[in-house]
Amino acid sequence: MDATRPLTWQDATITAAVPETPRVRRLTLAVGWDRPFRAGQHVDVRLTAPDGYQAQRSYSIASSPARPGTIDLLIERLDDGEVSGFFADVAEPGDAIELRGPIGGAFVWDPGMGGPLLLVGGGSGVVPLLAMLRHRAEAAPDVPALLLYSARSADEVIVRDELIRRDAWEPGFRLMLALTRAPGGRRVDAGRIAEALAALGSPAHTFVCGGNPFVSAVSDLLVEAGVPARTIRTERFGG
Repeated sequence: MDATRPLTWQDATITAAVPETPRVRRLTLAVGWDRPFRAGQHVDVRLTAPDGYQAQRSYSIASSPARPGTIDLLIERLDDGEVSGFFADVAEPGDAIELRGPIGGAFVWDPGMGGPLLLVGGGSGVVPLLAMLRHRAEAAPDVPALLLYSARSADEVIVRDELIRRDAWEPGFRLMLALTRAPGGRRVDAGRIAEALAALGSPAHTFVCGGNPFVSAVSDLLVEAGVPARTIRTERFGG
């Protein structure tokens, strides 16, 4: 497989479509990669209407690279989202969709990079971080990792049961939730960042993903807390 070859559109087949939260659906896709993919990368998806109109969106891969030939996308239904609405309401197992990828080389983690690993996600921004956590568990379980995850409420925590189970049983992994709309909840603030750093120690790599305001605020808090800016990688979405 040659990772330097230009990316082309290909058909991928949906093999499963499962609700994860009231707004997020997991799509499992059978893909025919012509190159390996890395934890943190994404794909472009293109839909074409009967009249020829096309809509294209990018979605992070949630699954580990250790599963060849299959990827998971966790797609959040957005209000008036033409592509996310299709995946939430129309797409079913057996459907073929156009896909291009894997894409991205900056916001990625490989086991050889080591740790400790600090992951900070807001909402659906947790998706590429899940790929990193899953890959770590399979390929580098000795690497310490902490996920600080901001969601509005407990029922909007993506793969909540998996994360809680990992927190309880997986050596070297710690989960910290910031539920912003739960009673007594709070956002990711300086205090939460300090708690995360005290629990993990000094991170060798920090990945932050979410909406623009979230990523900007968290990145500033991390630098103020003493995390070197050169060790922080960010991925953001939205206006």
